[in-house]
Amino acid sequence: MMKGYYKKKLAAERLQTCYEIAPPRVKEYLESEIDFVLERTAISQTVLELGCGYGRVLKRVAAGAGRSFGIDTSLESLRFARDFLSGPETVRLLLMDASRMGFSDRRFDLTFCVQNGISAFAVDRPKLFGEALRVTRPGGTVLFSTYAPRFWNDRLEWFERQSAHGLLGEVDREATRDGVIVCKDGFRATTVEIEEFQDLAARHGVIPRIVEVDGSSLFCEVTAS
Repeated sequence: MMKGYYKKKLAAERLQTCYEIAPPRVKEYLESEIDFVLERTAISQTVLELGCGYGRVLKRVAAGAGRSFGIDTSLESLRFARDFLSGPETVRLLLMDASRMGFSDRRFDLTFCVQNGISAFAVDRPKLFGEALRVTRPGGTVLFSTYAPRFWNDRLEWFERQSAHGLLGEVDREATRDGVIVCKDGFRATTVEIEEFQDLAARHGVIPRIVEVDGSSLFCEVTAS
């Protein structure tokens, strides 16, 4: 994936449009990811979303948490999120790179990164994984999600809709295969396989719980130590 593609081309209102035009099956997937995070959220917790965009997920999670933080590299999206979230005092939005966070160690009870952000950010994955663990308190939870392999057809349909609306470049059908969506403007959307999640966890000395959710997502859940 081109580094900075989402920041440059899919921020704020354009990112919101991606979700508004999603096919019904994809909207089910999006809801199932939020539900999975909400099941691990408590009103006593301080939570952090990596790559919060315009606040689509954070708005729902913040309602069930004590205090919530969202970070993103797109200032445009964060400005849009400020209005989208209607300025609740329990939510703080920050311009920050998830692979180089400015937070102190062990600050959050729950740190999560959904909808394949681990790939979409186009950063060093081991560093991103380690940073998420660093800012999460011992006993706290870290969540990363990616697309499940059997969600391929629905995922491809969604990306083709985004392309048809001018949000992405034209999908290169010859180059698009094996879980990788390629557009003719250089955009590439990859995923993370189970073995890579296992390797990332092993590198940082934690044991992953990998769960397929709704037949559409793979979640890697670890407990920080």
